[in-house]
Amino acid sequence: MRLYSTNSPSHGHPDYVEFGEAVLRSLPADNGLYMPENIPVLDDGFWQEWKTLSFHDMACRVVSTLLQGAIPEDTLNEIIGDALNFPAPVVTLDNQHRVLELFHGPTLAFKDFGARFMARVMAWLTRDDDHTLTVLVATSGDTGGAVASAFHNVPGTRVIILYPSGKVSGLQEKQLTALGGNITALEIDGSFDDCQRMVKAAFLDEPTARACNLTSANSINISRLIPQMLYYFESARQLETPPVFVIPSGNFGNLTALLLATHMGLPVTQIVAATNVNDVVPEYLKTSQYTPRPSVATLSNAMDVGAPSNFARMRELFGDDWKAMTENITGFASNDVGTRAAIREVYEKWGYVIDPHGAVGYLAAKAWLANHPDDTTIILETAHPAKFPETIAEELGPDVLEIPERLACLASEPKVSIPMAAEPDALIAWLNQA
Repeated sequence: MRLYSTNSPSHGHPDYVEFGEAVLRSLPADNGLYMPENIPVLDDGFWQEWKTLSFHDMACRVVSTLLQGAIPEDTLNEIIGDALNFPAPVVTLDNQHRVLELFHGPTLAFKDFGARFMARVMAWLTRDDDHTLTVLVATSGDTGGAVASAFHNVPGTRVIILYPSGKVSGLQEKQLTALGGNITALEIDGSFDDCQRMVKAAFLDEPTARACNLTSANSINISRLIPQMLYYFESARQLETPPVFVIPSGNFGNLTALLLATHMGLPVTQIVAATNVNDVVPEYLKTSQYTPRPSVATLSNAMDVGAPSNFARMRELFGDDWKAMTENITGFASNDVGTRAAIREVYEKWGYVIDPHGAVGYLAAKAWLANHPDDTTIILETAHPAKFPETIAEELGPDVLEIPERLACLASEPKVSIPMAAEPDALIAWLNQA
């Protein structure tokens, strides 16, 4: 499997890298994003039996087809079996509304799929390397916790997590700051966009990237997106007709993973990109104008992104054709008032507790179904509602939620973080001294 940069000056003759280099380097030197040279289509044999395969066997077939031998089959089978050892159930609210629960992993968020796969791939790629690998990651909520859990006490690695001070929930923050060991949390006086900008600056500072042996666990890293394709296959095969996937979106890695799956042949009726007021992509889909701007803090904090990195990959997958993108993706945006109302409505209708991100997805599904009442939507529930106890208690009362033990046990743990200004130079200086 070869990959090229989305910023390559000539896509006819780009500088290709192999899969391992793309994973460990994370970001090309030209500040683009790595993309596969080609995305193979799954063969007829796969589609004849995909609905009868086990999740593990189906996942191995899909990933093996995409990677084209970059990881030996027996190693890949082991990585997938070890990393994705939890379910992704589809819950039926009614015939038009299904919910894909992606919070059954160890940190109760969909990021567990990508983080656990990536950690094991990186461990295999560096198995003969004596140099410590520094995993640098920016988080707006769940990424940091998933990466911290996936890499905690993994030999030969240290993890540096940048998160925006005061802009993640209390339990999300504890997942970042309470593990210790090889996990360090940097509390940034700014937004997620600042954190992301700082991470990219560190990678582009060649002496620092080389001296610290930097790699990233954000969705700029192509290995994060590959396992996220799999739950789309898993959920779609449970329906008789191709679904409408409704994806709560921030940095748009989750949506990009679905686009990779559709390029491999997964049948989908439509994709709905659901955002909060940080709506630069829905705005682009309406106007053809892409205008990144500073993010605004909302209840659905993991989606508070004003300059989504993966938009470059989305454009690449559609050949920078706005019309083609709008034919396949519909944008939707809502505010916190709508989010709160959706949490109440879903509970009143079906007795289902949905988190603030899934609530944005529900509103988008509702808007889509108003004009397409015969479709079936699958709404991605990307995080367990217990990660947002204050919001859920305010809308549904204090006794609705039971906090899972693996979250509850963090409440009394001390927060350990290092305050830092939202300046790339501050991070680069810290990395070179740490």
